[in-house]
Amino acid sequence: MTRLVYFAWVRERIGKSEEDIALPSSVVTVADLLGHLKTLGEEYETALQYENVIRVALDQEHAEHDEPIGNAREIGIFPPMTGG
Repeated sequence: MTRLVYFAWVRERIGKSEEDIALPSSVVTVADLLGHLKTLGEEYETALQYENVIRVALDQEHAEHDEPIGNAREIGIFPPMTGG
């Protein structure tokens, strides 16, 4: 099981802050994960419709969409951040 943690408007659109899911073997990269999540329901599809702007952290380390998930125990999914 992998813990997914959702932040900001991703959390609001999906309707939950976190969940534990079993990932299918076809989910290898961050991009695979985002694609898989979009198949779980309309709320996921809406939250991730612009997946190129979605940020992901694997065990609290930022990851690019082409990076493998490996054995990450926690995956954070959040919208773009601004700072200053």
